[in-house]
Amino acid sequence: MDYKEILATKIAGLVNMDLNELKEYIEIPPNPELGDYAFPCFRLAKELKKAPPMIAAEIKEKMELDNVIDRVDVVGGYLNFYINKEGLVRSTLEDIYKKGEAYGSSEIGNGKTIVIDYSAPNIAKPFHIGHLSTTVIGNALSRIYKHLGYNTVSINHLGDWGTQFGKLIVAYKLWGDEAAVNEKSVMELLRLYVKYHEEAEQHPEMDDEARAWFKKIEDGDGEALSLFNWFKELTLASANKVYDMLGVKFDSYAGESFYTPFMPATVDELRKKNLLTVDDGASIVDLSEYNMPPCLILKSDGATLYATRDITTAIYRKNTYDFCKLLYVVAYQQDLHFKQFFKVLELMGYDWVKDCEHVNYGMVSLEDGAMSTRKGKYILLEDVLNAAISKAKEIITEKNPSLEKKDEVARQVGVGAVVWSPLYNNRIKDIVFSLDKVLNFEGETAPYAQYTHARCCSLLKKAGVFGKEAELLDALDTEPITSSNAVELIKSISALPDSIKQAADKNEPYIIARRVTDICGKFNKFYTESRIIGESENVMRSRLALVAATAKAVSVGLYLLGVEAPEQM
Repeated sequence: MDYKEILATKIAGLVNMDLNELKEYIEIPPNPELGDYAFPCFRLAKELKKAPPMIAAEIKEKMELDNVIDRVDVVGGYLNFYINKEGLVRSTLEDIYKKGEAYGSSEIGNGKTIVIDYSAPNIAKPFHIGHLSTTVIGNALSRIYKHLGYNTVSINHLGDWGTQFGKLIVAYKLWGDEAAVNEKSVMELLRLYVKYHEEAEQHPEMDDEARAWFKKIEDGDGEALSLFNWFKELTLASANKVYDMLGVKFDSYAGESFYTPFMPATVDELRKKNLLTVDDGASIVDLSEYNMPPCLILKSDGATLYATRDITTAIYRKNTYDFCKLLYVVAYQQDLHFKQFFKVLELMGYDWVKDCEHVNYGMVSLEDGAMSTRKGKYILLEDVLNAAISKAKEIITEKNPSLEKKDEVARQVGVGAVVWSPLYNNRIKDIVFSLDKVLNFEGETAPYAQYTHARCCSLLKKAGVFGKEAELLDALDTEPITSSNAVELIKSISALPDSIKQAADKNEPYIIARRVTDICGKFNKFYTESRIIGESENVMRSRLALVAATAKAVSVGLYLLGVEAPEQM
C-alpha cells in the first residue's frame, strides 16, 4: 500500500487542497510514539483562517477509521496517524515478494524519454577523481528513471573540441614520441600538455601556433585530424577501463566535435531572430535585461564558443530524442553558463527549454587545495578504485580469511565504497577528497549496507530457505513481526518506493542512500533484539520473511545507486 497516497486521499476529501500537494506534506515522525505518519495542519491555516490545532481537531472528528488506520491523534498542529500493524506488515511483504528487483518501480515514465548528459571527460586528459561525482550521479539518475518506466538516454558529451587540442599537437611535435604515447597513453599526453603550459609561460607565441593547429583540425587537415583522432581513441580506451570498473554504460559518446556541422545553422537562426549583437567584433546575445552578462556566440575571429555548441546540442537532442527532460549533470561552477544558454533558447522561442535542467553538484578538491590537470595536480580515479579494492581485500582477509571469491567481493566492496561517497549527501555539497575517508568501512557507508545485505543472505542460507523465499509467505503469521523494532523496519522498507520517486523528482540520489542506510540500521536493531534461527518454526519463518524482504530492499536501493550487493562478505 502507498500509505501516503491513502492518507492524502482521506484528507483531500475533507479539505480543499490538491492531492499531490497533500501527499508531499505527509511525513514520518522521528519518534514512533508520535505515530506512523503525520500531517502538519499549518499548511492549511492561511486558507482556512483557523489555528492549526483547531484544524487538526476538526479533520480528526470527520475522519473515519478503517482497516488501514487504527487511530488518529492531534498533537499541537499535527494530525498523527497510527497504521494497522498487521495490514502494514502483510501488504509490504506481499508487495516486495511480488515485485522482487522491480520493487519501487512504476510506469509513470512509460512513453517518455529522459536524456542525461554526464561524465564528459576531456580528450587527452586523465580520468581523475574530479570526474567521480558527475559520473556516479548521472549513472544513478539513469537507473532511477529507468526504474520508474522512463526511456533514458545516457550521453557522454566528450570534451573533444577547442584550442587545447592545438596545444597538444604542438607539444607532441616538439617533444612527443609515438612509442611513448602508445605505451603510456593518456599519462604521456598529460605530460606533454603540462610541459606545453610550462613552456608557453616563457614563450607565449606558442599559443599562436596552437590556434593555427586547431584551425587545421576545424578545416579537416589530414595530419591534424589523424593526431586528433589518435588522442581521442587513447583517451576513450583509458576511460572505458574506469567505466567498466564502475559499471557505467553510455548510449552515446557524441562529443562537442559531433555538433560542429550544425552550428552555422544555429548562428543563422539567432541572426534571423534578431538576437545577435556585435560587440567589439564578437557576436553576443544581450542578456542585461535579465541581469546576466552577455552570452558569447562567436569570437571576433568567427570561432564558436561553449554556448554556441550547447545551444546547438540542445536543439539536436530535442529533434532526435523528443525528450520530456534533458538533464545536465555538471558542477555548480557552470551555473551562470546554463542560465545564459537556457535563456537564449527561450528567446529563440523554444518552449521546451523549461524541460532542461542543470543538475549541479559540489566541487571536489584535494586536502591541500584545488585540482589542476594543467599543473599536474590530480588523483587518478583508477588509482582510487584500485586502492579501495586492495583495502577491502585486506579487511576481508583479516576478518573472513576462508571467504570464497575473495577477489570478486573485494572488488564489489571497494568500488561500492568509492561510488557511495558523492551519493550519500545532497549533491550540491563540496567534497574535500580524502582517501582515508572514502576507504572507511564503518558507519553509514556502502560497505555497511553491503554487509547488512550479506548478513541477511547468510541467515537465509543457514535456514535453508535462500532462493525459496517466496515460500515464506505461505500461511504467514504476522504476529511475530509486529513488535516495535520489526514494524519500524517494515515501515522503512515500505518507504523505499516513495524515496525512489522523491529522488527522481529532486534529482537527488542521496534520498535513496539515506533510505538504504535507515533500513540497514533498523534491520540490525531487529536482528540484535529478535532471535531468528532456533525459534519455533512459525516464529522463525515469519522473521525470515522479514529478513528476505530486507535483503531485497537493500539490494534494490544499492543497485539504483550503482553499488553491487554481495551475498557474502
